[in-house]
Amino acid sequence: MLKKTKTGQPSTAEPVLAELAQDYELPRVILEQRSLAKLKSTYTDKLPLQVNANTGRIHSTFQQAVAATGRLSSTDPNLQNIPIRTAEGRRVRQAFVSAPDMLLLAADYSQVELRIMAHLSQDPGLLKAFSSAQDVHRATAADVFGVALDEVTGEQRRSAKAINFGLIYGMSAFGLANQIGVSRGEAGETIERYFEKYPGVRTYMDETQALADEKGYVETLFGRRLYLPDIHAGNGMLRKAAQRTAINAPMQGTAADIIKRAMIDIQNWLNEGSIDARMLLQVHDELVFEVSERDLPLLVDGVRFRMVSAAALDVPLVVDIGTGKNWDEAH
Repeated sequence: MLKKTKTGQPSTAEPVLAELAQDYELPRVILEQRSLAKLKSTYTDKLPLQVNANTGRIHSTFQQAVAATGRLSSTDPNLQNIPIRTAEGRRVRQAFVSAPDMLLLAADYSQVELRIMAHLSQDPGLLKAFSSAQDVHRATAADVFGVALDEVTGEQRRSAKAINFGLIYGMSAFGLANQIGVSRGEAGETIERYFEKYPGVRTYMDETQALADEKGYVETLFGRRLYLPDIHAGNGMLRKAAQRTAINAPMQGTAADIIKRAMIDIQNWLNEGSIDARMLLQVHDELVFEVSERDLPLLVDGVRFRMVSAAALDVPLVVDIGTGKNWDEAH
């Protein structure tokens, strides 16, 4: 038993079961059953009932003022949470198909929050990795573990990826230890080596937290304020959560601003009517379109150009594009 509930019962929360599943079969089966049950109740049972009788399609609603970071959020149904890392989630995505003689195109910003971190922190190491089109996780692994780029192992790259993404979400040494399977001491040493190699990141994080503590808000690159009502909370857990949010909110918020700017530019271009295509869906850093097969090359070029031009960062924005007859093929 790793943790108890408020009533003293053994906890079956997902993080607890995930840790137990490393050594025992039953917790793994329970997690798998929960995942399948959620897919069934949320998507496979409900989506067919939400097909519009007039269009034969499902129409989601996008909320602009729900997510604290400013990201659009999808409701009725929520199409932004369909898992992509599991075979079952991908099968749900395969149900979203294009019309005859049309294709789906998915355009996804690559590592946009890390690129924004490089721009905001002005850390020379991160700027160099992105500007020279290196594999940033491999470059981080080489720096942190003190090996040549071509000597980085798969395990070292996975650890560096966990650090790169984890730190911008305020991950602790304990969290990193659980994620990469090392002791808390080893994880702490790895994080310290990271900050030694990327001192600009630590400076940015410290200055951002200080600014949030002073003003009660942080800002995106474009000056949009993201308020942190719990930054001075008496409850330590709430206060620490707000401090973690203070680090990540400028990056998530800036990413939200960038894709909205791209969406407006792309829609204005599509409204000119020169190509047979339409924007269907936004999922965080991804835009999904339906396009006629003959106009696919034009849409690929036009979407990529407008997405990479949506902000002027000190590192390039990169967009990955895929196409297919269904959403899984396109992503």
